[in-house]
Amino acid sequence: MARRHAAAVSAFLFLLLVGHCHGGKTGICYGRNADDLPGPDKVAQLIRQQSIKYVRIYDTNIDVIKAFANTSVELMVGVPNADLLAFSQYQSNVDTWLKNSILPYYPATIITYITVGAEITESPINVSALVVPAMRNVHAALKKVGLHKKITISSTHSLGVLSRSFPPSAGAFNSSYAHFLKPMLEFLVENQAPFMVDLYPYYAYQNSPSNVSLNYALFSPQSEGVIDPNTGLVYTNMFDAQVDSIFFALMALNFKTLKIMITETGWPHKGAAKETGATPDNAQTYNTNLIRHVVNDSGTPAKPGEEIDVYIFSLFNENRKPGIESERNWGLFSPDQSSIYSIDWTGRGNVDIMTGGNRSNGTWCVASTNVSETALQNGLNWACGPGNVDCSAIQPSQPCYQPDTLVSHASYAFNSYYQQNGATDVACGFGGAGMRTTKDPSKYPVLKTTTLIM
Repeated sequence: MARRHAAAVSAFLFLLLVGHCHGGKTGICYGRNADDLPGPDKVAQLIRQQSIKYVRIYDTNIDVIKAFANTSVELMVGVPNADLLAFSQYQSNVDTWLKNSILPYYPATIITYITVGAEITESPINVSALVVPAMRNVHAALKKVGLHKKITISSTHSLGVLSRSFPPSAGAFNSSYAHFLKPMLEFLVENQAPFMVDLYPYYAYQNSPSNVSLNYALFSPQSEGVIDPNTGLVYTNMFDAQVDSIFFALMALNFKTLKIMITETGWPHKGAAKETGATPDNAQTYNTNLIRHVVNDSGTPAKPGEEIDVYIFSLFNENRKPGIESERNWGLFSPDQSSIYSIDWTGRGNVDIMTGGNRSNGTWCVASTNVSETALQNGLNWACGPGNVDCSAIQPSQPCYQPDTLVSHASYAFNSYYQQNGATDVACGFGGAGMRTTKDPSKYPVLKTTTLIM
């Protein structure tokens, strides 16, 4: 009987360790176009509380950079479009910037990326010819101080850099951008830097809800697959389709080895009357499913299993941003630092956003092997139905589907319900199909003994 208990808990451990493996990285965009945000020191504290390890900022504000000193958080900093002229014209301008804005705070503040220009094809002033010269000058400045292999240089783009994005295999760059794109791509390859792009399935859905289903935009398991007629690849979500359209566009120019990094993606939680998709539930669903997708190294249909890094937009609502209502409502947190909706940064589904920790009181609920498969199935059906457990993670191709056993799936559902409902004896009942354990799966990669609460 003890061996059967161990097998059940071992299966559960494997299931949760899928969520613990570290695949692609998930970070957050910290924009500051607002007049009601907490100070940088408080923001850095909030980010540490949430166990967020990667943060993108859009400039090199000294107060912000100093706030992240000795935090182990890795920063992506930016050179705004307004500075590209000065950065491209004179090397001395860049050397002075590096001396004043980076070197005094590095490496106490870990800076891993510098973005030179942001979505330049969307800029009202044409600065595209300035980007690559500015990137080369930043590289030269870093090389002088021996940091050119520690800090990576790139530039971010909108999906508008493509002339065609559907089907994904027909992805192609706009030929009018060739004058700066080709030398930029060559620079990226030469310096082993990623191609950075900002992707927003929300806008595809909002602009064409009759052609893009909400399930498809939100990574929902209920999404109907979209087949690329040229490759036969099946896409179950728009994010993957957009990423692959970039990949095929790069491949068409013989840059197929370039890594793609998503420097912005997310979903607004509030919008104007016509923006019916902008709700807290949809924002939570998109970002939760996105993180699971990234942590699981699901890759895309064209590059299955490939690690991809993403930065979620954004940390706060930004009340000074112009445009439609949703533009000001992408934040995960309000200015008072309260969460607008819960999000699980681990991809496991049982983390409390307010504490950054597991909701468990030191116990977990797993499936018993002393009951029939019918009893386990009944318990699983109840947890995922009337019990209101989000069981999307144990659907085919999702992060916790493997191992594909009834014990593993039931353990996932039972523990989810248990943690969400006070971790009480009653919450681990399931008609006798659940049992409690005191072993924390995240701390015991190999189970040698089990302590069960019978």
